[in-house]
Order: sequence, then structure tokens, then C-alpha cells
Amino acid sequence: MKDYKEISRRCPSGSFSYTIKAGDTLYQLAKTYNTTVEAILAINPGINPNNLQIGQRICIPEAGKPSPRCPRGSFPYTIKQGDTLYELARTYNTTVEAIMAINPGIDPYNLQIGQVICIPESDKPPHRCPVGSFPYTIKAGDTLYELARTYNTTVEAIMAINPGIDPYNLQIGQVICIPESDKPPHRCPVGSFPYTIKAGDTLYELARTYNTTVEAIMAINPGIDPYNLQIGQVICIPESDKPPHKCDGHYYVVRPGDTLYTISKKYNVSVAKLIEANPGIDPNNLQVGQLICIPKSDHHKPCPGGTIYKVMEHDNLSTILLRFNISVRDLEAGNPDIDIDKIKPGQELCILPHKNRGCPCERGTKPYRIQASDVPHDEAVVVALAKKFNTSVASIMEANPNMRPGDFQVGIEVCIPYH
Repeated sequence: MKDYKEISRRCPSGSFSYTIKAGDTLYQLAKTYNTTVEAILAINPGINPNNLQIGQRICIPEAGKPSPRCPRGSFPYTIKQGDTLYELARTYNTTVEAIMAINPGIDPYNLQIGQVICIPESDKPPHRCPVGSFPYTIKAGDTLYELARTYNTTVEAIMAINPGIDPYNLQIGQVICIPESDKPPHRCPVGSFPYTIKAGDTLYELARTYNTTVEAIMAINPGIDPYNLQIGQVICIPESDKPPHKCDGHYYVVRPGDTLYTISKKYNVSVAKLIEANPGIDPNNLQVGQLICIPKSDHHKPCPGGTIYKVMEHDNLSTILLRFNISVRDLEAGNPDIDIDKIKPGQELCILPHKNRGCPCERGTKPYRIQASDVPHDEAVVVALAKKFNTSVASIMEANPNMRPGDFQVGIEVCIPYH
């Protein structure tokens, strides 16, 4: 597994090679690697700082000065797209004046993406909401419309008790008030029951779990968006009076684009065996949400209690851990005969459910407690940490073999590999 920082002979002594990624700027790179834009330009003659190309390789001078420190009672924060001092002050329960006081020379009207500033820790009491409402912390992807639907209220009611809120610029970590609803609780029609959406839920999996179909769920939830389910959202699930047909193997829920041929390739069984295991199935008219039986294959590797996944082109350790939200230890437990650092397309992996398998920090790593400033707007925390500490996602996951990508949260102490 290669890190994105690779030493190159083409770079002069005292510098290293770096490959430009989406969103990179020389200013951000200078801040990240504790150098200056001028120093980067000096060892990259002819580079156009206003037209960096994804995949372009440049040289970064190695830093000789210590990283900037924030004064006691404050913490570092990296500016992201759309940030303003006003919104940061609201998010972290402080004031614009307090932020400017510990960042002398900062230009509040010209914040740069990637710029590191200090945010004072607040000793003010936590956000107070009026009687009849409760505090809510904004998460990635939240909108007032979805919050109103989730908590059985209206956008107008939310805005009324949050004066000054910008509904088009909600900030992750921002605390707002949600009015408690006096409407009757969600009612489901006879023959169905209410279900509250949880992290990772999809209509396909709910249909499979409750022995129904995606179409049946959508029919009694008019207006539901199957591709944008919200945690906490209440939907209705139809009760099933039909037992699942017996299956000498495991069940599979048909997804958009599936055919018996693609399913047979995915699970290494023939189309003929699929038809035999599913009497009455119309191979030319599979329905999204349809439950079919995947018969056992003599060629499958054993995976009791787990799921077989065939490695695809461009897959690597990082993408697989992120896709299934499992830890390195989980993957090793299900695949003791495979070197997980040398995963190849076409290999079959046993994906086991996550289980606490112990996670001591080992030599070559240092403890680090995740800060609020480490939480990015548009990517996983572990990806942001890899960039911050100039390492790879795979290296961090291997240093924390019992953690899943989704376990990297504010306040959690993790192990960071150092070079």
C-alpha cells in the first residue's frame, strides 16, 4: 500500500514529491507542511499557482520550524469552504472579537481555505433553548426541511426560534433549537407498523429484514425519497403474512440494474442454479426489492455469519474498510489466509460484522484525541486525519485495527503512525 507522499529523486535534497489532489492550493499545502508559498514556488520553477492540475507532481520543502501552537484555552481550526468568523463564533459558542484577539493580523474578510486559526474554548453556559424546544447539533447533510420532517414540525417554526439562522448555510457542529411538536405521533395504516430510520438503513435492507418489498414500503410512505433516508425519520413498514421461501444458502434483495447473470457472477453460481433455487422466478423481469435465494456454491470460501464480497477493480484496503465500515481486525478475522495489504481484483473476502477484538497502540504510533476541528464537511474523519498527519487512510486503520471508519469521532483517542 503506497502513501500519497512518495520520495522522488527528481526533488532536490531537503524536499519531497507531492501529487496534487482536488481542492489543493499552494497556500493550503504551505500551511499543511509548515512552509511558505514562496518556498514551494522557489523549488518548482515555472509552476502556475493559479492553475494546479490534479495528478500534477510538485516538490514540497521539508519544514525546519516547529508547528504553530494555539495558546492555552484554545484549539486549532482549519478554515473550510464557506467559513466566516461569525459562523465559527456561533458554532463554538464564542465571539468574533475573541477569535480575532488570539489571531493577531487575521483578515476576517479574506479567510483562506486551509488556513489554520485558533478558536477560544468557551466558558459560557451551553446553548439554551426556550421552553417547548430542545437543542440539536447540525450534522453533515442536514437541512431545515429534513429536520422539520424528522421532528414533525415546520421550517418556519424552526426559524422562528432561531433568529438570524441562515437556512442555506448550516454549519456542522452548529447548535440550533428544534420546537417540540404537539401534533399526534406518526400513524401507520392498519397492517403496518412505524419504524425509525437508523444509521446505515436502506429500503432494500428493511424490505429484506421485514420480508416485504421496496415497492410495498414506498406505497404506504408517499413522497419518501429512498436515496435520502434521514436518521430519526419515522416510516411505515408493511406487515408480511407470507413466510420466506426456504433457501439452502442465503437471501439477496434485488437492486437496480441487477440481472440473474450479474448476480450469478457476483456469487459464483450458475444462472441455472439460481432459477432452480427460485421456482416461479421470471429471469427477464426481476423487481427491485424482490427477495431471491442464492444457493450455496461449492466454490465459495466459508464465511459463517458474514457476507462474501468479490474485490473489484480499484478496490484497496482503505476503500473496503470505508465501504463496509469495519475494522482491520474484522477483515483479518474473516480472512486469515489473505494478506490484506495485497488485495487483488477477483479475490473473495469474508466480511464479518464488526466486533470488539482489542486495540492496543503499538510502537511507531502516538496517541491523538480527535478535535472538533478535525471533522470535515465532505469526507470521513479518518480521511481528514490522514491528510493532517501526512499519512494514508490504510496506515491509520492498521494502527487502529479494531476501529471502523465510522468510529473516528470527536473526543475519541486514536493511534497515529509517525515516520
